[in-house]
Amino acid sequence: MNLREIVSSNDLTRHLAIRIGSLAILVGILWFLRPLFHPLIYRIVYSPTLLIIGGGAILVATLLFLAPPLPTSSDQNLMASPSAKLTLFGMAFVILLVLGVLYGIPASEVEERTLAQDTMADSQILEEFPEMNEQNARITPGAVADTQTRGSVSYRQHQLGESDIARMEDGRLAWSYAIEPDPFQVQLSGNQRGVLLSDMTRMENREMQAYDENDFTYGQNMLLHRSADWNLKKSGYWDQYNDDPIEFVHDGEAYMAYPKTGHEWRFSPIPHTVPVWDGVALVHQDGTIEHLSPEEAQQNEALDGQRLYPLDITEQKMNSLGYRNGITNQMGLIGSYEGVIEPASLPSGAGNDQPFVIDLAGEQMSYVMAMEPHGDSTTGLDEVWFTDATTGEVTYYETGSETLRGPDRAMGVARGTDTQTSWGEDGDALIVEPVPVSVDGELWWHSKVVTTDQTDVVRNIFVNAHTDEAVILFETEEVYDFIAGTDVAELDSAEAIDEEGEEIETEPEPDDPEVAYYIVIYDAAGDEIDRIEIEPGQDVSFESEQRADDEP
Repeated sequence: MNLREIVSSNDLTRHLAIRIGSLAILVGILWFLRPLFHPLIYRIVYSPTLLIIGGGAILVATLLFLAPPLPTSSDQNLMASPSAKLTLFGMAFVILLVLGVLYGIPASEVEERTLAQDTMADSQILEEFPEMNEQNARITPGAVADTQTRGSVSYRQHQLGESDIARMEDGRLAWSYAIEPDPFQVQLSGNQRGVLLSDMTRMENREMQAYDENDFTYGQNMLLHRSADWNLKKSGYWDQYNDDPIEFVHDGEAYMAYPKTGHEWRFSPIPHTVPVWDGVALVHQDGTIEHLSPEEAQQNEALDGQRLYPLDITEQKMNSLGYRNGITNQMGLIGSYEGVIEPASLPSGAGNDQPFVIDLAGEQMSYVMAMEPHGDSTTGLDEVWFTDATTGEVTYYETGSETLRGPDRAMGVARGTDTQTSWGEDGDALIVEPVPVSVDGELWWHSKVVTTDQTDVVRNIFVNAHTDEAVILFETEEVYDFIAGTDVAELDSAEAIDEEGEEIETEPEPDDPEVAYYIVIYDAAGDEIDRIEIEPGQDVSFESEQRADDEP
């Protein structure tokens, strides 16, 4: 070996040593700041498109960084400018970008198909709608709770965060809030000051419970390494935390629960990923973070009755159902669209989104998705899907030959119960937050009439998804009596509206067990002209018909 070769060898060794050392320092910095890069790194690992583009770019960049300097066309010196490497990297990145996009198109379609197949395989058909929790109706909308709650508390260096649905210790459903630090300078040094729960199950005399005596070591709206988000990603890196945290109280101690979304690779027919439930991260006030598997979360005493399954995965499953009969079935031009369904649309200003969160019998929260046939011309319900919020088990009800009204139609019917009211933000009142409930095996849409400033609930309106019949209720107890199956005739302040928008006059008959109530018909002068006996459990519908000899 001559002197030139020895010098070149030494230069190469020194070059590799410097580059490897620099790379190690860079990796160390990235490891320390890894929560900041979590969204990108997670998607590179679990997204076929980004794995090709991002993963390939990182590999090429690393190899070029470690490689000895390359000569350029204008400088043949081995220690030439790095422009040659940048040119090679640019060319490689363009190739990776094209490959990633081209592969990502079929991979995303296969992912939807796999998720739809898994959902259908794991689901069961219901013969009738599941029973409701008769003591846990969603009576106060989130916007009204926000207005009332924020106007009832005073924290000089804290604010109430976004509301979510949690269960109180006595079983009631509540809107839950983090008492988080604010403004910016307080976020740097302050801590989340417990949680606040606002009862959603009543119109009047609503209870608010503040658990603000102890701070969270890691909380919401706290910056960088002091935040719950940072420490969740630091300790449970290979999961996503797409759902909003659930703030709740157990045995007088405040907690936050984060449902965890993971992904797994499937390799047939082509490599792709699907979302899976990875459990729950339970954040204690003292800074302890428990990463619980689904089975551990279901057995955890503090989490009993709370929502555990991610809303994020539920929504992805429901959106994938259009692919259950194959990929080509829902393709334009060649697809027949047989059995293709999509989430039912909600009108602007509804104030809530699907999946709906409701409480079923036995204090079992469920996510509900109302599904309508594909296309803009049909909005009647085709299927109603229920996802157990504790286990993730899926069931669904098929309407069959019967077409049920969706939330959009139900809110229109609800507005039609009072033609004298000017509806909308510039009017007298708003109709908001339709949620599905079952009464005596039938589906009803439960909406709320609130003031335009959303400071109070005026009344509750139930619209029958089978018949368009509407029931207007003004008192909390009557809401619960109605959900429990009490006849409208037995509710003092209730009003029943038929399909034509006319009030149904009913009158109970306590002395005759064969008669549940009478429908009483009056003429224009207010005189009774007919009285119809209605038997217990008898379905009633109304249809107007013009006689042939009547003038139009």
